[in-house]
Amino acid sequence: MSPRPGPLNGIKVIELAGIGPGPYAGQLLADYGADVVVVDRPSNAVVPKGIDGRGKRSIVLDLKKPEAIDALLKMVAGADVLIEGLRPGVTERMGVGPDACHAINPGLIYGRMTGWGQSGPWSQMAGHDLNYIGMTGMLNAIGKKGEPPMPPLNMVGDFGGGSMLLVTGILTALIERARTGKGTVVDAAIVDGTHSLMSFVHGMAGPGLWNVERESNLLDGAAPFYRCYTTSDGKFIAVGCIEPQFFAAMMERLPIDAEAYGHQQDRGKWPEQHKMLEAVFASKTRDEWEAIFALTDACVTPVLDYVEAADHPANAERKAVVKDGKWLHPQVAPRLASHEVADGFVIATKGGDHASVLAEAGL
Repeated sequence: MSPRPGPLNGIKVIELAGIGPGPYAGQLLADYGADVVVVDRPSNAVVPKGIDGRGKRSIVLDLKKPEAIDALLKMVAGADVLIEGLRPGVTERMGVGPDACHAINPGLIYGRMTGWGQSGPWSQMAGHDLNYIGMTGMLNAIGKKGEPPMPPLNMVGDFGGGSMLLVTGILTALIERARTGKGTVVDAAIVDGTHSLMSFVHGMAGPGLWNVERESNLLDGAAPFYRCYTTSDGKFIAVGCIEPQFFAAMMERLPIDAEAYGHQQDRGKWPEQHKMLEAVFASKTRDEWEAIFALTDACVTPVLDYVEAADHPANAERKAVVKDGKWLHPQVAPRLASHEVADGFVIATKGGDHASVLAEAGL
């Protein structure tokens, strides 16, 4: 398996096998042409290789054995980046921590992915996405008032605050290395990244435009013009017409008396307006509403499941999702004008590149 053509061609990445944000960060680097080698464990993986294994190579090393550690360090000597998602101190005890790796390769970017960070009183405590985002204010802001917060899958913490910020740190460090010749350690903590994602909320809260009570703000379901409604077929439509001209475009296409509805920003009428819109959107199917609002500026669109999304013309025309057998591959994002969009992907086979990777390391 050879790397995809891309701006990161020539960048060699070692990824110590894990689940969630570390592998996804490796996927993003591989999508842009980096040569990502996953060091898999001899035991069965927690989950089989999926989309986050695309464009990568895989070897199997039992890192409990000294000879495996020696092999890994030989690989490190020729690498640009190492990604690990173990608890703080584990790679140090294995003999492949930042100091050991930098002694062999001073230019290495050592990317560390954790939930709580490399330091702090909770750094050694277990956790998952829900725990991490619960400590940032993010989780408390999602869901209906008076009910428990709603888990936003694991997109916000693991992949938003985790993977995306790890990749940002790695790319930033690579730019710095080009100037200084020195590598560094990237301490990517999901709590830190999720706090960063909350910048917009903190920016609104500063001048008093956001408060901590759930479902009482512009974007958390309180506004009738920014929420989802159930349609007659039990599906959903998303209404997001915040700006007055977009709101007017929606109202023009709804059988609602504008005077009876009242002003868009009259918070005192929001409960009544919610009920009016709920009744109206329940009168037609989701697809009927899509036909009414398609190609308008009303900001009213269908809520699709991921299978429907792959086939929808708005996505299909851009090849936003590439179908390959049982897989639906999200397209490389963002797109670069200098490179063609992908027509297909190859997913690594566990241990499938063992001999070739070790030979490149001189073994």
